[in-house]
Amino acid sequence: MTFSEENYLKSIYHLTAALETEVSTNAIAEIMETKASSVTDMLKKLAEKDLVNYKKYQGVSLTENGKLAAKMIVRKHRLWEVFLVEKLNFSWDEVHDIAEQLEHIKSEQLINRLDDFLGNPTEDPHGDPIPDANGRIIKIEKHLLSELEENQTGVCVGVKDTSSEFLKYLDKQGIALGSKIEFLSKESFDLSVKIKVDGRELSISNKIASNLFVKLV
Repeated sequence: MTFSEENYLKSIYHLTAALETEVSTNAIAEIMETKASSVTDMLKKLAEKDLVNYKKYQGVSLTENGKLAAKMIVRKHRLWEVFLVEKLNFSWDEVHDIAEQLEHIKSEQLINRLDDFLGNPTEDPHGDPIPDANGRIIKIEKHLLSELEENQTGVCVGVKDTSSEFLKYLDKQGIALGSKIEFLSKESFDLSVKIKVDGRELSISNKIASNLFVKLV
């Protein structure tokens, strides 16, 4: 596959995972920042390779071959993010764009050795699951922080918003993967939330709380 084909597959994979349904060409065009006509041309190519199910004016979905191919691209991306953070000391807001380039490396042997070298991690630095060499994913039960009730406690296991700006904000607040977060109260006026992070009390907006995943403890 070309780089462009791989990027389309990965985008369709993320869209179908988020929407849990078939996706439109317009949705793909928006995430790929291109014209709907260009998306249609690419979908025809991917359909010829048995990577997507596509019919004009209907939704698009990945075939079994397409799902596995997309998972392998995601696997490479997330393994490289782990490597960049753990071994090269990049911060979690810096690694996405670099991993976007590294994910197109073709060598399966290299990626499998990278996986072993890193200790076969199951999550990337943002808490997203890493598919194994066979495409299997270990999922954990997680909740948005905004959904918790008073006096519930969780451990930060991921972020919904992976933008550099949001991750830098979390760094300033001392919130990271593994941080213990106690939900203290929610303000009825603006739904802002008072929390305790590793013993420190903080007030955060509903938008921030709606972009943090926690696992209840």
